[in-house]
Amino acid sequence: MAANVYDFTANLSNGEEVSLDKYKGHVLLIVNTASKCGFTPQFEGLQSLYERFKDKKFTVLGFPCAQFANQEFAEQEDIMEFCQMNYGVDFPIFQRIDVKGDQAHPLFQFLTSAKRGFLTENIKWNFTKFLINRDGEVVKRYAPSTKPEKIAEDIEVELQK
Repeated sequence: MAANVYDFTANLSNGEEVSLDKYKGHVLLIVNTASKCGFTPQFEGLQSLYERFKDKKFTVLGFPCAQFANQEFAEQEDIMEFCQMNYGVDFPIFQRIDVKGDQAHPLFQFLTSAKRGFLTENIKWNFTKFLINRDGEVVKRYAPSTKPEKIAEDIEVELQK
């Protein structure tokens, strides 16, 4: 069983497999994203958080998912073009994955078991967010409706540790 998020690998949007231990010592915000969702404008807030704190070893990691009303493009190129053209996203975006069910990416199995959501362990919708401390441990889980700017204070607390 995994001890922290650094025990996982995932494929970046370009297909490159990356070990998350690349982010060791960083505070992370891991988010399941979607390009065609009512919460999609949160990309703007996520990018703002990334720009505000990236020099302090903070990174947002976006994981596109189409499990909720099929609100993500099928092609990775379309996902990347949408994120960059509409929101100027330059934080790491990974390949489209499942975040719940039997085919859920092992990282999201770990995240959801580490921090349960309201009434359930499962992710219920796009833009569920997980705050990870510098040791790779899940500190907090945020509902899809939680705007990124509301998380800034929690990020600052973790960055000061």
